[in-house]
Amino acid sequence: MSNIVALVGRPNVGKSTLFNRLTKRRMAIVDPTAGVTRDRHYGKSDWNGVEFSIIDTGGYVAGSEDVFEQQIREQVQIALEESSVVLFLVDAIEGISPMDEEVAGMLRRSGKKFFLVANKSDNSKLMNQANMFYELGVDHVFPVSSINGSGTGELLDELVKALSKTPAPDIEDSIPKFAVIGRPNVGKSSLINTLLGTERTIVTDIPGTTRDTIYSRYQSFGFDFYMIDTAGLRKKGKVHENIEFYSVMRSVRAIELSDVCLLITDASSPFGSQDLNIFSLAARNNKGVVILVNKWDLIEDKSHKIAKQYEAQIKEKIAPLTDVPVIFTSVLTRQRVLKAINTAVEVHQNRQRKISTSKLNQVLLPIIEQTPPPSIKGKYVKIKYITQLPTHYPSFAFFCNLPQYIKEPYMRFLENKIRNNWDFSGVPIKIYLRKK
Repeated sequence: MSNIVALVGRPNVGKSTLFNRLTKRRMAIVDPTAGVTRDRHYGKSDWNGVEFSIIDTGGYVAGSEDVFEQQIREQVQIALEESSVVLFLVDAIEGISPMDEEVAGMLRRSGKKFFLVANKSDNSKLMNQANMFYELGVDHVFPVSSINGSGTGELLDELVKALSKTPAPDIEDSIPKFAVIGRPNVGKSSLINTLLGTERTIVTDIPGTTRDTIYSRYQSFGFDFYMIDTAGLRKKGKVHENIEFYSVMRSVRAIELSDVCLLITDASSPFGSQDLNIFSLAARNNKGVVILVNKWDLIEDKSHKIAKQYEAQIKEKIAPLTDVPVIFTSVLTRQRVLKAINTAVEVHQNRQRKISTSKLNQVLLPIIEQTPPPSIKGKYVKIKYITQLPTHYPSFAFFCNLPQYIKEPYMRFLENKIRNNWDFSGVPIKIYLRKK
């Protein structure tokens, strides 16, 4: 089951700092000015072998008439509905504020499992001072410091205990699972309706482990796959007006449950930051990706040159993972819909591809010998052995004498040589360096 952890609280309590620490990435902007986090940030984390997604929401401000703060409140409400567990952050230095009481009341009314995190507890005095937050009616207070990491271990120990260990629905693992993802109004529902509508031959609905997620089996035109249908199932009254944020919340779940993601974009608008955000989610989850440029029928100049320019713009933005199929479709006229599904099946096969250890060493070692890693401080790296790891996605271990001296550019070189010799189109590849 997919686990989503939402960070909520009033502005400037350190949500983005904690987000950056948990994801081990500096994705969210950290600034003392309240309200900096207005766009959403989504990341992956794990603790004691349990993986979960993290949503960094904006600060909750009760009763504000500011248009941005109104949107932030709506996003917090959606995060509460869609998340598995909530981390409620407060400021240990400033103490309890009326806004903290408002958020605590909202959390209690929601019935959602939440942990109160007294952030900025940077010393023993502030850690003792954090006990005041028991006045908010919570069972436990976790004093932490997002900046130096103190207290986060104890928090994460309890957090992963509360996350679901329920396995995915009992469906055949050998059958591909495709998720249709993308921004609102790009044609996700139309594609699903086209594939699972009147022309379907056999469709078996299996309720998913997460709310409003349906596995629909499709068997037609020689295809056999499950489609993860998350589009249009939620009552519109629950969505409020914040459709963008809601769309990505749903995409998080769909991506985690899938093997291959069909990322639909709109041909009438550029490949934007939200498209890139959703693409990055799929890539970080090591899922196969096929990009569908939909509504191609609305473009007046459909020449090969224009299509190539549009594809080049997309691949420039998704770099360094540029080995991704891009297909220009029109769901309305059914143009290249079957080609898109056929490509998704091929990407699924690429994701399952296994290369024997003997073949890897036979092909790659001569290339490495001809172009070895650059020496650093007079140290020469010797890669002696390569093998593919037994993971659900392509990952390779390179055994060498000094793995710490191999830098990111050379790892990209190794990945490119793997892609040049074997078809891993549409699939992220992981390179691991191990000492031998």
